[in-house]
Amino acid sequence: MHKKTIIPAVVLLCLLSSCTSKQWFITESQSAKIAIDSKTEQLADTAYINFLQPLKQKLDAEMNIVIGRAAETMQGHGPESLLSNFSADVYRSKASEIQGEAVDIAIVNLGGLRTQVPAGDITVRKVFELMPFENELVILWLRGDKLNELLQNFAKMGGQGVAGLRMTISERKAVDITIGGLPLDMSKTYTIATNDYLAGGNDNMEQLAEHEKRLNTGVKVRNMLLDFIKSETQKGNMIQSKLDGRIKINE
Repeated sequence: MHKKTIIPAVVLLCLLSSCTSKQWFITESQSAKIAIDSKTEQLADTAYINFLQPLKQKLDAEMNIVIGRAAETMQGHGPESLLSNFSADVYRSKASEIQGEAVDIAIVNLGGLRTQVPAGDITVRKVFELMPFENELVILWLRGDKLNELLQNFAKMGGQGVAGLRMTISERKAVDITIGGLPLDMSKTYTIATNDYLAGGNDNMEQLAEHEKRLNTGVKVRNMLLDFIKSETQKGNMIQSKLDGRIKINE
């Protein structure tokens, strides 16, 4: 009796549902560009803005803190530059500290340095602008023959950020490559400080993905730079770099 009364009721409910339900389809859509100006500001949610304003003020205050001073303007470009040399040197220094021994070289992509560092005050905001990504410092172990292939690519690119090595670009080829003052050994395994993005073989550095070993340090590159600048400032030092001929072009 119970089953006979429930089943017809369920069937009837399904039939009624199928008869009354509607299917909706998009038949037309329109789009338009909306200028962000004083008129759009009038449409803003005042309550929402008032809620966010204290948070924005606090964030701005923290971002505008001066953590050091640059002795001169540092820009990033090939074959070597003040900014790329500075960044690569910090990479290598921090990786060596973590490893407990000197890391052979450091590699930084010029495209990852997103702005210049002007002479004078360095704020937290400037470091975020320089390094807006969440990349982390990694240490790789790479055979010399693969490293040579990578440096040959660098020669075709006109240079990249490096530390711990020297090379000359001649007719778009890397020659006279030395690491730690010694000629590049194709059979030796070298330690390389770089970031996790490049370690994956990105930015035309696919040889880095062919590493024999990888150590993820968990250190954010941005935090590494912030800590270095703060440390140098506490020592009374200005932030400075120099061109030392680590990558030269033979005209």
